[in-house]
Amino acid sequence: MAKIDRRSLALSLAALPLVTAALVPAGAAAPSAKKGRVLRGASTFSHVGKEEQPFVDHVEATIAEQNGQGFLDHMWFGGSFPGYDKLRLRIYVDREAVASIDAELGLAAGVGFADPAAPWGTVWTGVTGAPSGIYLNYRVPFSKHVKVTVELPKGVASDTVFWWIVRGLQNVPLQIADFLLPENARLRLYKREDLVVEPLDEFDLCKMAGEGMVFQVTIAAGSANFQYMEGQMRAYMGADVEPQMLSSGLEDYFLGTYYFNRNLYHLPQAGLTHKDQASHSFSAYRFHDIDPLVFSDGIRLACRCGEKRGEKVFGPTGDPKATTYTTYVWAYEWQPVADRYRANA
Repeated sequence: MAKIDRRSLALSLAALPLVTAALVPAGAAAPSAKKGRVLRGASTFSHVGKEEQPFVDHVEATIAEQNGQGFLDHMWFGGSFPGYDKLRLRIYVDREAVASIDAELGLAAGVGFADPAAPWGTVWTGVTGAPSGIYLNYRVPFSKHVKVTVELPKGVASDTVFWWIVRGLQNVPLQIADFLLPENARLRLYKREDLVVEPLDEFDLCKMAGEGMVFQVTIAAGSANFQYMEGQMRAYMGADVEPQMLSSGLEDYFLGTYYFNRNLYHLPQAGLTHKDQASHSFSAYRFHDIDPLVFSDGIRLACRCGEKRGEKVFGPTGDPKATTYTTYVWAYEWQPVADRYRANA
């Protein structure tokens, strides 16, 4: 057998043309390399702060502001101060008076109870340091203008130094979960904070009208035992009075099992970011980019504190206790059905 000259082989391979294939919906014919999307008129914008003191003059400090049409697609935050996870992130879209996104930084990344586990990351979010290094790659669309602000937790000195990166694209169609979203799609955050729910009661995480897509769900909860995790996540579509069950238990919704018996994990689709046996608490995130949760005439996303079927209360002793929940639901919404019908009348 002839001896292979590895250097010559490597050089000849390097000379081969590189071909990029565009992502296409399942079942569609793959385009040729020449038919890939050409970005005409597209541009990236970036706002960066290095060891700044933006809170000296403003309690709520503006760290990025951009005119035009586009979407945010990357944010990273650095700093070392008490309560870093409680930093308040607000995003004002198209000069709205009240921010449609108003989040604690830790919970925005799916982390509750200031859990310090790091480093970990997914394509959408992660934590790379302690206490710093939370990033978000959530795509936040805007039509005319976007403003990003931050506010320190109470008690933190205003001369605290802070680092940030905010980046985005303009004149590029927004695509999530293989769907090309309408131009008027907006990402909104729905919150329930420190909600106390009695055993076996059902509670809403959010209620939305019109058309849209649930993008991400975070839950942080604690109780006197873990039997509240028997509760099933459910979605009421439109005016339906019977729900579609989204899970067989709360930990199952986050891809866990047996009350998260293997402790923390950080997967692309879902992750457990906190668990404490003493306080029977947990926090977890779930993305719906792989298994889209879409609606065309409104949705009510709900859960139950424990679960009962007939006379059976699920759990080792069938005795769930009152539980305190904080929930974040990120969802893309666009023109309500009724408004669209009126516009087309």
